[in-house]
Amino acid sequence: MNVLVTGSKGFVGRNLCSVLRTMESIQLVEFDCDNTSAELEPMLGEAEVVFHLAGVNRPKNDEEFRSGNTGLTEELCAILQRLERTPKIILASSIQAELDNPYGSSKLQAEQVLRGFAEITSARAVVYRFKNLFGKWCRPNYNSVTATFCHNIAHGLPVTISDPGRSLELTYIDDVVAALVGEIPAEEGVKESGFAFGADLSAYSITLGELAGLITSFRESRQTLVLPGFDSLFVKALYATYLSYLEGDDFAYPLQIRSDERGSLAEMLKSNAFGQIFVSRTKPGITRGNHYHHTKTEKFMVVEGDAVIRFRQIDGVEVIEHRVSGKEFRVVDIPPGYTHHISNIGENELVTLFWASEIFNPEKPDTYFLQV
Repeated sequence: MNVLVTGSKGFVGRNLCSVLRTMESIQLVEFDCDNTSAELEPMLGEAEVVFHLAGVNRPKNDEEFRSGNTGLTEELCAILQRLERTPKIILASSIQAELDNPYGSSKLQAEQVLRGFAEITSARAVVYRFKNLFGKWCRPNYNSVTATFCHNIAHGLPVTISDPGRSLELTYIDDVVAALVGEIPAEEGVKESGFAFGADLSAYSITLGELAGLITSFRESRQTLVLPGFDSLFVKALYATYLSYLEGDDFAYPLQIRSDERGSLAEMLKSNAFGQIFVSRTKPGITRGNHYHHTKTEKFMVVEGDAVIRFRQIDGVEVIEHRVSGKEFRVVDIPPGYTHHISNIGENELVTLFWASEIFNPEKPDTYFLQV
């Protein structure tokens, strides 16, 4: 199926095209500001679906709203009428079409042009009025506060908040792309007709102050090691967006290493929801542990070397042994009420990955030393 995307290099277009290119049934044609009007006609002559995403939202003067939003839509519809073609058209509009401002008015007029085309030709036309969008590849310091906050905070730059209590409705770009892709007919040759508005997309409500605070916590997590609550789809999407604004040299970061005569240890991740993960290096012949917990649980996994993990109920005498090796990737659970230790029985350094069910609290460690 031949699919034309106007504004293919813009924020929405770039994300949409990256998905369309993976679809074997789609022959993608892209139109953007580096193309000429003369190139648009042959593209429309073949298109079966048109995603009309091109538009202007930050012009040098208000007249560019009219030419970039309404004017281009008029040109597109005029070419199709001249060619006597009726592909399905999906127009990217804005909730600002409901407002009395130059940008909103130009978007509303573009919708009306498309509605008129659909009524005259019986073509299928769908309009999506997008809210504030966020996601990877959105241009910062332009017209997206989320992109600006993510970019500035990722680069250690200040953010300006005039009204921290101002509420925003944010829609994630992947939800937008999923809705747009869903507009492509399942079968070629199936003709729809009439004008309609696309379904309202999921939106997340947050204040400017909360947004800045949450993104700042993402940056600080490299020091605190505390991850946000990824059980929230919004937090997961916002965190992914934030990471997309890091420079390549900033992808990696060091952990604090604690070393002694036994080896070294570093905490990696912490979360109030799942506890924490840390890793250790232990020298040959060294034993770590000899303690127990009442409620805290742990998991041990040796990733390099050979070890024996021993257990004894704190009021018992039987010693339980589990031999583990980095060749197996075998996980050992540490139940409460069992004193336990891990010993490096190999000739080389032992590398072990640990998970604990709660973040270590020095005021309530739930750790009691007792020899196995």
